[in-house]
Parts: sequence; structure tokens; C-alpha cells
Amino acid sequence: MSKIVRCITQIPTISRSIFVKFSGMLLIAIVTIPCLSLHAQINVYPHITAKPTGKRVIHSPDPLVSYRWAAPRASDNMETYILKPVKISGSKSFDMKNYRSNDRIAVNGMGDIRFDFGRVSAAWVEFDSSDLEGEVEMSISEYDQIPVYATNYPKRTLKPVKRGNTYRLELNPQLYEGVRFGWIHVRSFSRPWNISGIRLVCQIRPTNYNGSFNCSDTMLTRIWYTGAYTVKLNLLQDHFGAILMNRGDRISWTGDAHPAQAASMVAFGNYDFVKQNLVHTSTQSNGIRSYALYWVLSLLDYYRYTGDTATLESYIDNVIAKLDDAYKVYGTNPDLLFFGWDERLGAGFEHPNLPEPQNGYKMLSIRAWKEFASAMNQLDRKDLFDKYARYAEEKMQAIRKDEAWYRSYGLHASADAVNTGYLTAQEQHAVFKQSFTNRVNRISYSPFNQYFVIQAFSAMHQYDDGLDAIRDLWGGQIKYGGTTFFENYRPSWNAIIAKNGAVPSNQCGFTSLCHPWGAGVTKWLSEEILGIKPTSPGFESFQIMPHLGRTLTYVSGAVPTLKGEISASFNLLSGKCSFSVPAGTKGTIGIPKVEKRIKALHVNDVLFWDGNYHSIEGISGAYEDDEFVYLKDVQPGVYNLQVQYGGVTPKHSVLPEVFPATYIGKDYSTGGNWGGTYGKDGYELCNYDGDGKHRQRLPDYISSINYYKIFGNNLPLNKTWRINTTDKRALAPSSANGFPRNAACIYSEDQDQIGYTFTSTINIKEPKRYRVTLYFLDWDGKGRKLAVEAFDAQTSELVAPVQVIEHCENGAYITFEYNRSIKFRINPIRGLTPVLSGIFFDATQ
Repeated sequence: MSKIVRCITQIPTISRSIFVKFSGMLLIAIVTIPCLSLHAQINVYPHITAKPTGKRVIHSPDPLVSYRWAAPRASDNMETYILKPVKISGSKSFDMKNYRSNDRIAVNGMGDIRFDFGRVSAAWVEFDSSDLEGEVEMSISEYDQIPVYATNYPKRTLKPVKRGNTYRLELNPQLYEGVRFGWIHVRSFSRPWNISGIRLVCQIRPTNYNGSFNCSDTMLTRIWYTGAYTVKLNLLQDHFGAILMNRGDRISWTGDAHPAQAASMVAFGNYDFVKQNLVHTSTQSNGIRSYALYWVLSLLDYYRYTGDTATLESYIDNVIAKLDDAYKVYGTNPDLLFFGWDERLGAGFEHPNLPEPQNGYKMLSIRAWKEFASAMNQLDRKDLFDKYARYAEEKMQAIRKDEAWYRSYGLHASADAVNTGYLTAQEQHAVFKQSFTNRVNRISYSPFNQYFVIQAFSAMHQYDDGLDAIRDLWGGQIKYGGTTFFENYRPSWNAIIAKNGAVPSNQCGFTSLCHPWGAGVTKWLSEEILGIKPTSPGFESFQIMPHLGRTLTYVSGAVPTLKGEISASFNLLSGKCSFSVPAGTKGTIGIPKVEKRIKALHVNDVLFWDGNYHSIEGISGAYEDDEFVYLKDVQPGVYNLQVQYGGVTPKHSVLPEVFPATYIGKDYSTGGNWGGTYGKDGYELCNYDGDGKHRQRLPDYISSINYYKIFGNNLPLNKTWRINTTDKRALAPSSANGFPRNAACIYSEDQDQIGYTFTSTINIKEPKRYRVTLYFLDWDGKGRKLAVEAFDAQTSELVAPVQVIEHCENGAYITFEYNRSIKFRINPIRGLTPVLSGIFFDATQ
């Protein structure tokens, strides 16, 4: 829970509003300070003290990207600003013709009106009215529909609290939620009245954009700033938290915080806040073994960026305990509890101890031992260097006793293996070909886990493919309409979900559209594409090695350090480059060749390189390899370069998306009369005979059908809507399509959110091409809209694009064709519970 900074009670409402045009929206420069009730302590913060003195960035979703605070600190109080809607839509009961001129909407009857504030914010919604009559409710959402949850979860539609003439939706004492859309619902009406001052009151921690990024691909630029904005929104407490809607984990999870802290350092340079979060989470792993190791990596990240030796030394015993515990359980297949939401990692808390996450944990341990050993070497702690270097090398040597050790590794374990830094060029080539060349399945369901995947891309020098994966995962979220990065995402969502539409819930429960663990890409772009990273603690020495690959022609940006800003710019078309080296540091700079040759290089108008080094002040020497011309020991100063290139950079070919299963289609017309159309080879009618008894006649090529739902006895729940019915929507008892029928299903309940979904696994005896059809029925008219995911049952790789079933009040079939065992995950999008009523098997046509 957030620290209560200021609690005001019984203070009259004070409103002063100055409207400023900003990026297509209205930003109120002075916030309304509402009076508060005696009945609850509510956080109320002062108006922002920042000024728009920085550079405007059109590719940033942050309305305050150009605002600068004077020396912000981690101890600063929260502040507020206000956003006005960028788009309003409502029924005929709302007269909006005068809204632009006088900020008023006339209410002439019952109905709903929706406000789009243009971006997700950490905020609450409120409006003013001096003449409101009747009953109203308000709603909020991150997407363009009102969230629908079961009765045992906090509502997102409630009656607003009246504060004088202000009506505010108060969902918790902290007020804020992740909000982009807001609604006012007029539930009763007696006479006309007026809405005025509809606004989103946004909370923010003083944070400056001291870092920057820009490149020739505007999508990548947007991705960098979207990641930074996502982190900034989640700095609302005294640690890296979350503005999750309808979720109870508003805490700093040690693992989640790792990429968030990484992004925060390159975007904001708020090192004191990162240090504070390390303190806050130093004894927390939330029972998740990998998270304890991510905390170690976070501490080492912080040390590399700040050179804060005292903080590192103060946690040596803490780190030793974590690393020794990993060594103790290494090879015992310990209970990991969680390794990631991706199906291949056990779908979160469902099956966390599969071989893939266990292999990933081994490699994560080796990486943590090795990187800590390196840090101890820098501190002249030879005892600890020797101990943990030995741990890492010992386990890696044991793994290599099997020359083909990596063949059983999937994407995530392979990425963790690459990130140890131990793989030979031959091993990297084999791992890349095996796990990183499938465009569909080199994307993790979790942007958190994908951070380690893109680290592996760069470690293998596969930058073009790494950028393609970034465009698919993070760029796809922006194409969906996202202004922050999500907890989970699949690129195929965009083909089945309208822009800013409701997204699938899944094994994590209700999907968050603003989750800071997805922001690691921001640091990766700064370190790997712009190329700025420390080579000794605190940037006492650093490198700038830009990797533009075959798709980029320009990159520029800056990274804030405690020694000053390091900036760089590289333009391959004009040959103009520049960089700055702050006092107290020195750099090694690589001028990118991008598969061309550098014929001549001038520094500050003086010839520096023409195949040979020519002495120049501030640079001790130069050399080249296939990738760069390197400038050695560059001293503090500003350097402008002109590069003369020869040759042509080859074009890059993007891999196609290939799914091994075939999606055949949907059928909304057959209803329960499946005989003659489906199930000619066999079938299973779910819970048809009650009490979980499925009526079945399986084909000879099917060995079993298994169901799974986390919690309880790990089986979906059973529901019989009606027995002995003549309703044609109910599945017929046999292929004769006779009567009477039973209307039944299996389903999952969202009693703990992560029990909000279930799987059905169909096992075949040997490879054979066949068709499988699922039947869904929204018998009780709950407005169910479901997402169907199809995986290979053995590898858990996605084998078909995600599909949506909706409007299935009269029943709906969906058919796939595959040649191996297949697993389906049924996820709710709308409606209270996901359901499944039947499975049918047919020969291919």
C-alpha cells in the first residue's frame, strides 16, 4: 500500500483550471483539490511542480515527457495532473454539442457515455455537476469495454462518492487504478441536468527523462518511450509496484522489478529510487527461487551503472545466501513455484517444475554465479571470485559431458544458457537455429521472459532477428492500441481483437495492460542498438557499440550516468556521427560498418582513419574488425565525425509466420445436431451424464483426453444446465441427433484468478493427421466471449493463431487440423466463466 502523503478532510473544493493544448489532448495545468470525507483516508497530492522545459517527443505516450522537475529524489511526494478526454461517445441521451466550447454535457435521459483519455494513466475519474438528479454509476477500464468480473472481486462499476459538486469514482483508498477509459451511467432520470469538468486525475512521482532514444524505425522509438512510460506510471509507491486493475499484488515482486529497474536506469537515471527498491526487496523472493536470483542480477545491474561499492558490499552476505541456496538445490529439480506465464514454462503456477523451467533455472544460477564472481573480482575479493567462478564452471562442464546437451532445451532455457556467456560459437549457432528461427515460437507469452530472450539475440549477434522479435511482441502491443506494455501478449491477438478491445484473461487471471515487468526492452535498445553500456562500475569506462543491423539507418540517444550524460548519434546515410564523453570517464567507441567498409573517418574535421590510424588529441588509437572501426581510450569531450562508406548493406528478410496446425473455421449454425457433420471418427460430450461423467466414443488413434485446472482437484468444474431437454442447442446424445438431450459443460471458476482458465489435452497414439472440433455453448446467456489457444501437447509451442468464439448462445464449433497430440487452453474474454461442451474427431478432407 502506498504511503499516505497527505490526508485532507472537510476542505472545500478549490478549482482553478488552465487549459493547454498538448499532443491532441487538453492538459489542465492546475488541478482541482477536492474536499474529502471523514469516513476514509484518501491520498491527495499537490499539483505537479514540473515545467515543460524539456524536449517534446511525439513518439512518447507520456503527456509529461517534456516536463522537468528540479532535482527529483526518491523521497519526493507524489504529485497530480489532469487529463481531459480525447474522444467521447454516448447515447442520444447526452447532448455534447457544446462540450468543446463550455466543457458541458447535457443529460436528457438514461444511458451511458464513454470517455477515452487517450492513454493509460495511474488515475481516478471524476466530474462536476451542480444539478445532478437521479442515480448514476461510473466505470473505468484499460480497454474500451467495462470489465466484467465475478461477484467475489472488487467492482469497476460503482456509485460515485459525492464531494460537494464533484462526483468521484473511489475504488480504493489510494484512488488510482490503471485507467484509459471511463464511463458515466445514468441509471434513473427525472429532469435534465449537466455534466461538467469530466477529468482523469493522474498521479505521478517526480521523474525526469534524462535518457533518450531515437532511430529510423519510429516503432522502435515508440517502444523505447512506451517502456519508459510504463515504468514511470508504476513508481507510485516507495518502490517499483504496479497499477494493476483488480489485482491484489500491488507490491514490488523482486523478479518483476528486475527489467523495470533496468529500464528505469537508462530512461530516468533515478538511481536512488532503484537503490531504495533493492533495499525494499532484499529479503523478499515471494517464495519464487528464480526471483531471488533476479534480485542478485538487479543488484549487479545497479552496481555496474552507479559504481556504488558500499551498497554492493553491504549485501554480500545476502547474495551469498541466495547463491549458495541455488548451488545447494542445483540438480535436485527444486520446487520453482513459478518461472513465467508462458505455456512452455508451465503456465505460471500451474506446472512450474517442467524440464524447461528447471533447465532455465540451472542456467540462471550459472549466470548469477558468474556475474557475481566478476563483481567480486572488481572488489578484489579473490575468495568470492574463486568460489563462484568455480561453481559456474563446474556446473557448465558437467552439462557439457553430453555434447548435445542443448537439444532438449526450448526457447527460454536456451536463452538463459546463451546469457551465461559460456556458449561457444558452435553452440550458439546450433542453439540459434534450434530455438530462435521460428518467428511464432521465439516469442514468449510474457514480455518479462522475452527480455532474457532478446538478451540472448544480442549475445549471439543476431540483432536483425532480435529487432524483428521486438517489433512482433512489443510493436504488436502498440499496434493493438497500447500506450503501456502488458503483462502477457500474443501477436495473433491483433487479428481477432479490435483496436483497444477486451483482451483474453488467462492463467495469470485478468491480464494487466500496464505491467512494468514488460519494460526491459527499453534498456536493451539503449545498450544494444544505441550501444551505450558501462565496461567498469559507474561508467568509469564505457563503450558505445551501436548495432543498426540491416534495417536501421540512424540511431541517436543518451544514457544518464552519475558522471554526466553520455550521448551518441550515428547516421549511416549521411555518414555524420557524434558522441560525448563526460568528465571522469573514458570510452571505447565503435563506428559501425554495417557490412560495408569504412574508407575514411574524420574526427572534428581531422582525418583519423583511412585504413590506418592517424593521431588525434583525445583518442589513443584505433583498430578494426568486421563490425567496427574502434576508437580507443576516448577522453572527455564532444566529438563530431564524418564517415565515408563504401559498399552496400545487404537487405534483411523477415521470417514468415508458420503454424504447423491448420485452423479450419467456425460454425455457428449447426447447434446441437452434430451427427453427420462432426464426430464421424469419435467424440466426447463433456459432463453429459453428470458428476463429471463424459459420454465418449473415442477413435482408435486417440489414447486419452485429459483436462486440467489449477486448484481444487486440478479438474474443471462440472455444470448441468438442463437434462431431458428438446432444445436444439444442447448436444444430441449420439450421431442420430435424437432427443431428449442434456445441456452440460465443464468450466473453470475465477476463485483465485489463476484458476480462471482450463486446458484440454488430446493424446494420439502415433502421428496422424486428423481434425478436432470443440463445441461451445453459452446456454445461460452470460455473454461469453472466449479465446482458444492451441499448443503441441509435448512441446507446449503454439501451433495455431489464437481464435475467438463469441455470440455462442446457439452454440459454436471451432475446428483445427493437426498431426500430433494437441492441448487447448480455453480463456475467458467476456462473461463470467469459460465453458466447453464437446470434442469431436474426424478424418482430414
